[in-house]
Amino acid sequence: MKLASIKSGRDGELALVSRDLKHAFALPGTLQTALDHWSEVEPKLTALAAALDEGSVPKVFPFDPTKCAAPLPRAYQWADGSAYVVHVELVRKARGVEMPPSFWTDPLIYQGGSDNFLGPTDPIAIADEAWGADFESEIAIIPDDVPMGVTAQDAGRHIKLVMLANDVSLRNIIPAELAKGFGFYQSKPWTSFSPVAVTPDELGEAWNGGSIDLPLVTKLNDEVFGRPNARTGMVFDFPQLIAHAAKTRPLGAGTIIGSGTVANEDRSVGSSCIVERRAIEGIERRPTQTPFMKFGDRVRIEMFDVEGRSIFGAIDQTVARVG
Repeated sequence: MKLASIKSGRDGELALVSRDLKHAFALPGTLQTALDHWSEVEPKLTALAAALDEGSVPKVFPFDPTKCAAPLPRAYQWADGSAYVVHVELVRKARGVEMPPSFWTDPLIYQGGSDNFLGPTDPIAIADEAWGADFESEIAIIPDDVPMGVTAQDAGRHIKLVMLANDVSLRNIIPAELAKGFGFYQSKPWTSFSPVAVTPDELGEAWNGGSIDLPLVTKLNDEVFGRPNARTGMVFDFPQLIAHAAKTRPLGAGTIIGSGTVANEDRSVGSSCIVERRAIEGIERRPTQTPFMKFGDRVRIEMFDVEGRSIFGAIDQTVARVG
């Protein structure tokens, strides 16, 4: 099934969306409420989703992504990983910084702001182009309640929804902030998510319980920027990320866990963020570097199934000046 939150108040109004992303049906409550009672509501929602796809549900309305908030407009926790270690390696290599060997064996996760998220077509609002605005195309999952100390072998059964994310970064603020030794804050504004979150069965054979064997396509100003495969190069899959996050505390239903920037070793598939392309340009000693986003630049992030159909709808955002 596919679920969305139509903009209304702080937490949106829950809607069930047809598989072809053309129609929607309003549901009572919010997505967080559904997640809090997932074992009770999932069978009912699954049956209703089947009826919606068959065209037998009354009072449907046209699905419009521009009216969507993020599937979870705010969440109790947003924990973003860096599962594609080749991305970290490239960025550090360009800075002349050696990567610790532990990065290949122990996941990286940071806790980002989750008091508010951007909808799929909301603008990326910044005050200064000099901040170095960059997109980061990612996959994210939403689990139900996860017990502390869950193993990676058991963590996969807690994954209830999958979606896309744009973890916006302000690259020129990051170095000084990280130099303080206390992590990201000002350099990580609000994250945006795809119009719909889907249950793993919607991914078919592309889903193996922890990753998606499909390209994640990013366009910048209508030109393809990258299309790396979301399984290739994923050193830590989602069950491993969940187990890492839950090592010392349980995770509440509605926690969002991100994969980090999707990246492949094969440079011919492009990149999922500007800083990675700039790193490659620096390593290869090219004379120019790709600029960070300017006011008016547009980024579009989308994933298609093997038949070319959009799975999650598109994150489609323009950089706008605050005020």
